[in-house]
Amino acid sequence: MKTARQGLGRTGERLAMEQLVAHGYHVLACNVRCRYGEIDLVAEEGQDLVFIEVKTRRGTAFGLPEEAVTTTKQRKLVQLALYYLDQHGWGERSWRIDVVAVQLSATGKLEEIRIHPHAVRADYMAE
Repeated sequence: MKTARQGLGRTGERLAMEQLVAHGYHVLACNVRCRYGEIDLVAEEGQDLVFIEVKTRRGTAFGLPEEAVTTTKQRKLVQLALYYLDQHGWGERSWRIDVVAVQLSATGKLEEIRIHPHAVRADYMAE
C-alpha cells in the first residue's frame, strides 16, 4: 500500500513540476530531505524562493488534495523552510510557501492542477 501511495505522490510531483515550469517557476530541487522532514519542491518565481508542498489525490472520496495541508502540516512546512534557508545562508531572502493540488480521477486520469501561492498563513511564519 505504501509503495502505491509513494507512486501516486511521485506522479503528482512530476505533474506539478511541469505545471509550475509552464507558469514561470524555476525548479531548483526536488524531494529535499533533512532531519525535520521533506520539502517536495524548491523553486524560484521572480525574486521569491518558493517552498512547494504537492498534494495528490485520486477521486474525491477523501476530499480535495489541498485540504490535507492541515495546521500541523503548515507549521512543519515553515520549520522545513526556515531550516533550508539557514542551511543555505539565505536568511534575508524573500520566500513563501505554495501548495499545488493535483486532482486525478479514480482511474488516475489528470483532472486538474491548482497552484495556491502563499498558501501558508503569515502567522505561522512568525512562530
